[in-house]
Amino acid sequence: MNKVVLTYIVMGIIGGGFFFFLGYIIRKYVAKKKVKLAEEKAKTILEDTKREVDNRRREVKLEAKDLLYKMRAEFENETKERRQELSGLEKRLIQKEENLEKKVDLLDKREREISLRDKGISAKEKGLFNKQKELEMVLAEERTKLQRISGLTKEEAKKILLKRMQDEAKHEAAVMLKQISDEMKIKADKEARKIIGLAIQRCAADHTVETTVSVVNLPSDDMKGRIIGREGRNIRALEIATGIDVIVDDTPEAVTLSGFDAVKREIAKKTLERLIEDGRIHPGRIEEVVEKVKKEMDQTIREEGEKAVFDVSVPNVHPEIIRLLGRLKYRTSYGQNVLQHSKEVAYLMGVIASELKIDFNLARRIGLLHDIGKAVSHEVEGTHAKIGADLAKKYNESETIIHAIEAHHQDIEPKTLLAVLVQAADAISATRPGARRETLETYVKRLEKLESVADSFKGVEKAFAIQAGREIRVIVQPNKINDAQAVVLARDITKKIEEGLEYPGQIKVTVIRETRAIEYAK
Repeated sequence: MNKVVLTYIVMGIIGGGFFFFLGYIIRKYVAKKKVKLAEEKAKTILEDTKREVDNRRREVKLEAKDLLYKMRAEFENETKERRQELSGLEKRLIQKEENLEKKVDLLDKREREISLRDKGISAKEKGLFNKQKELEMVLAEERTKLQRISGLTKEEAKKILLKRMQDEAKHEAAVMLKQISDEMKIKADKEARKIIGLAIQRCAADHTVETTVSVVNLPSDDMKGRIIGREGRNIRALEIATGIDVIVDDTPEAVTLSGFDAVKREIAKKTLERLIEDGRIHPGRIEEVVEKVKKEMDQTIREEGEKAVFDVSVPNVHPEIIRLLGRLKYRTSYGQNVLQHSKEVAYLMGVIASELKIDFNLARRIGLLHDIGKAVSHEVEGTHAKIGADLAKKYNESETIIHAIEAHHQDIEPKTLLAVLVQAADAISATRPGARRETLETYVKRLEKLESVADSFKGVEKAFAIQAGREIRVIVQPNKINDAQAVVLARDITKKIEEGLEYPGQIKVTVIRETRAIEYAK
């Protein structure tokens, strides 16, 4: 009996120890699992906090960039206004300096004349003077005899003789001038048609049409939400980084990029395509890709400029001009690619110059560089011809090239044959079939709208849009508009054109006030 009890007691002790050990192991396992869960939860909270801090940092960075962009724009506007004021003061000072120089020259001239008079007449000059007096006396006697014989006074005889000689000379000159003019006109027209026809035949060019928008295709419409981002952060970051408007509308599986600067638009397009392909779209990634694409675009622009210079065979071109030529690949005028247009003009100039036996290389160089101002015309005020001439002067091009560039749109009077030829070659390239997208109807409507803006002001008698809409000349009624009001009218017309019309480059407004006095002899 005692053995049985002892056995139960031992078994109870062993069982209790076993269950105690088992409970200890279970509690230890549960405690470890709780610690692990707590660590994982703390890690998750830490990562969420870190992610939220990163997002907040990016938001603050974007806000700081927005503020910096606004401050920079305000500073640029103020600088621009100050620069204009300083330019006006400089022009007035230069004009005053020129007036002073003219007055000094006039005083010097008068001083020399007084000095010569004070020196007196030498003995030799006195002798010549006496001989001249004797000769005049003899001539006077002969004239008196002639007047007595003819019955006419000296003045009457002179008038009759001069009139007869003038009539004969005018008649002969008119006949000769008409004959020469007719011959030269026929010969010049024939030769000009031959040269221009030959130039056009030898210039083979592609027909190109581009716009101010680019379209990026999407793999699905779900991608639009990722492009926009939470509260529009992604799309805002892309617009700030590229300077291009991103339009997400109802167009299926497509996003539109809008902007007048084709280089920036191309950067935005390539950036968006890479982001879509990569799949990671957030402000930090957007800025990183934009910077990378900008560097690649700079290299592409330089390569395009070098290719254009090589194609046209123009040597020794400044590296900065090569870069500007490359930018013209992404610039259009009425749908015509400006770099392609510049190369066409260079080819045409070369052909015409060869036919006329003038400098072939110089002609091609002028043709290639004539529109160089369009590369920066959206950044600098003034016509692209004037901007191009300033750039050519800055990078040490010759005076002949500078003048031809500035005169190719008749902003100034052409003084050389090459300046006239670049006008002709430019017109041929721009007006060839398919070169420009604008139809005749659209072109006429644009000119009519420009004229109607000027006609809407009181006192305007007639308005004429000239130079393909680059200039408008307004003739006013002199009895209703005085000189001071003409200046104000020109400014008012300019403002109305800027507010109501869309046009490339700039439009010159010229107000003409003319007073005519008319009487009738009865």
